[in-house]
Amino acid sequence: MAASNEIALELAPIIRIYKDGRIERLDADVQLPPSVDTATGVVSKDVPIAAGVTARLYLPAVDAPSKLPVFVYYHGGGFCIGSASSSIYHVFLNTIVSTASVIAVSVDYRLAPEHLIPAAYEDAWCALRWVASHAEGGPEPCLAKDRTDFTRLFLAGDSAGANIAHNVAMRVAAEGLGVGGARVESMVLLHPYFWGTTRLPCEVGRVDHPVIPPHTVDSMWQLITGGADNDDPRLNPLADGAPSLAGLGCRRVMVAVAEKDTLRDRGRAYFEALRKCGWSGEAQLWETQGEDHVFFLFKPGCNEVSLLVQKLVSFLKE
Repeated sequence: MAASNEIALELAPIIRIYKDGRIERLDADVQLPPSVDTATGVVSKDVPIAAGVTARLYLPAVDAPSKLPVFVYYHGGGFCIGSASSSIYHVFLNTIVSTASVIAVSVDYRLAPEHLIPAAYEDAWCALRWVASHAEGGPEPCLAKDRTDFTRLFLAGDSAGANIAHNVAMRVAAEGLGVGGARVESMVLLHPYFWGTTRLPCEVGRVDHPVIPPHTVDSMWQLITGGADNDDPRLNPLADGAPSLAGLGCRRVMVAVAEKDTLRDRGRAYFEALRKCGWSGEAQLWETQGEDHVFFLFKPGCNEVSLLVQKLVSFLKE
């Protein structure tokens, strides 16, 4: 075997790294350009934010009678695959924007292992600050003060993106946005990527799980951080010594999990911890039976996806 084809590390079904340093990302999703969506009328455009950080903005087709909230979304992919232009996210966010009447900002952050954690967290924070800066007037007309309600910013993400949303919300509490009254109102965690060194019940006996094998998750965090352990509070917010969730920087949280997901019990535990930690906000849990990790990205239009979207939209509008 040629040296260039010798594999140093493979974490299926996500990434393969060769001994010569070459990186092969195993996701094969189609990348879509911004567009006017024919099904929903939602208009999207790509915008630069900072070096290495861009976003795709989505605007609903019909002007609302009042200012629109902003749905800041972080895509999943284990911190090392995926993008805001992936077809699965483009379709999903067109649906959310048209149904919930929000402006969406889908963030493209730098990926590991080329850019180790905390790069993704810094990029995510940069993007949120960029959105909030428009409360005092900013460069992007889609976020003009006369059409945007900056007191209703929503943080959201799936899998690794949900992990990012949590860590950004903790930073909001610690540092504040400090810009023109901008405020994070709510957070939506869709099948959040949390983990730890001690196995929870749904993580046992899943060696051949096709979406998230536990051995892949065990090794992933070390790869994307350069060696941090799985009780790093950024990955395990319930670890001993982790900052209390009582300091979460939003008023409401929705956690969604799926019955067959290896990460299900982590999401449930996070929800229960929120209810018991002294946090003064409102937490809701939504569990989908019979489905696996981030199924809503791969089965658009199915009944379970429709129910999840209805729940998410209802949560945003409450």
